[in-house]
Amino acid sequence: MTVTVESARTYEVRTYGCQMNVHDSERLSGLLEDAGYVPAAEGETADVVVFNTCAVRENADNRLYGNLGHLRPAKTDNPGMQIAVGGCLAQKDQGEIVRRAPWVDVVFGTHNIGSLPVLLERARIAQEAQVEIKESLETFPSTLPTKRESAYAAWVSVSVGCNNTCTFCIVPSLRGKEKDRRPGDVLAEVRTLVAQGVLEITLLGQNVNTYGVEFGDRLAFGKLLRACGDVEGLERVRFTSPHPAAFTDDVIAAMAETPNVMHQLHMPLQSGSDRVLKAMRRSYRAERYLGIIERVRAAMPDAAISTDIIVGFPGETEEDFQATLDVVRESRFANAFTFQYSIRPGTPAATMDGQIPKEVVQERYDRLVELQNAISWEENKKQVGRTLEVLVAEGEGRKDEATRRLSGRAPDNRLVHFVPGDEVPRPGDMVGVEVTYAAPHHLVADGPALSLRRTRAGDAWEARRSAPAGAPSGVMLGMPSIGRPAPVAQETPGCSLGS
Repeated sequence: MTVTVESARTYEVRTYGCQMNVHDSERLSGLLEDAGYVPAAEGETADVVVFNTCAVRENADNRLYGNLGHLRPAKTDNPGMQIAVGGCLAQKDQGEIVRRAPWVDVVFGTHNIGSLPVLLERARIAQEAQVEIKESLETFPSTLPTKRESAYAAWVSVSVGCNNTCTFCIVPSLRGKEKDRRPGDVLAEVRTLVAQGVLEITLLGQNVNTYGVEFGDRLAFGKLLRACGDVEGLERVRFTSPHPAAFTDDVIAAMAETPNVMHQLHMPLQSGSDRVLKAMRRSYRAERYLGIIERVRAAMPDAAISTDIIVGFPGETEEDFQATLDVVRESRFANAFTFQYSIRPGTPAATMDGQIPKEVVQERYDRLVELQNAISWEENKKQVGRTLEVLVAEGEGRKDEATRRLSGRAPDNRLVHFVPGDEVPRPGDMVGVEVTYAAPHHLVADGPALSLRRTRAGDAWEARRSAPAGAPSGVMLGMPSIGRPAPVAQETPGCSLGS
């Protein structure tokens, strides 16, 4: 169905949660621009506001309804304004959203994001809310129009959904069973992105290690990594998130032997206690997890490994928590995303006995953060004096303007703040810097940059910035765009609690 949109109707997409939601928001932006909408200017209230929600956090619904309440006066003043709610919370609550916030025009789920423009048009014509939730995937998101946030780095989805049954996670019931893209489709998207200037690709899936099971190839992910190594012009390949239970040695070999696959691994631990892992229904134990890390470091001694950890899972004892601290000490993570367990309605863990008092969870969490910060700092100090090639980023450092530094990512994904040389690099360019200082969560290179390599990605970023106002965005079906980015605000840290 073709949707006709009035001239100059503007939109804004607000993103909550994980990398998968960021990826979906790029598709939502592409869909809207393909239908004739344009991004709202900064500070302007858009004609269409889309909330792409997350249901992982306990207070996700409070945050959503609070933001919807803030928009109600604007909707009252401008009856033509439309509000849409999609994502995991929409999939979970469905009609409850319209009941609690009757000024919402459209509710759509995780399986039918491609329906958004049509649903907006239906709501406008019918003058009543449209709620459409599909229980299975309608169209693979990567086939939809897209509006990429970055000219130099991009997400590429290899699968959607998850076949695991972790007791703390609601993702499988909202995203559905795992569906894999064919390798040829993934590689076609990668090549198109590279042709448009992208240097760095992150392969994205709820559990990338099970990629290929659906079409009968359990070694498909390692093969995909190697195939990315044959894409000319692709300089950095990353992936998230793997599951320790399905992690195989062929993936380690592919990482070590493929030059453009970065020696960086984010692998969720969740707990170091075998008893808690069993209660979480995580099908591995601490020994297996540590064995993977040992083999990764044997193949790639410079590998930077990060993780996710949940503190205070129901029934967790002090002994269980100490087991987690022991694994953290042995693993020497570059960094860790640490979470205090919170009840997620609809998950088995929500009704388990032994819910831990908040003050106990907080005290354990503080000890874990203190330990990991100390380890991260020690590991970062080992980088002082090293020369790193940094991919210059846009807006990574909160204090860059005050310090006159720029920021970017090293090959192992460490954040580096650096002083440019006489020629200022653009986002997407590569600079060589010598690390002079280490903090727990970043590195600093205060000497002038040692080298600057101007790249196609930098050219793409510059072309996007210099495009005249109102120029076509270049949105394409299932392909990336280097036009001006849509206003997409990510309000919560990326989560891989389901991995």
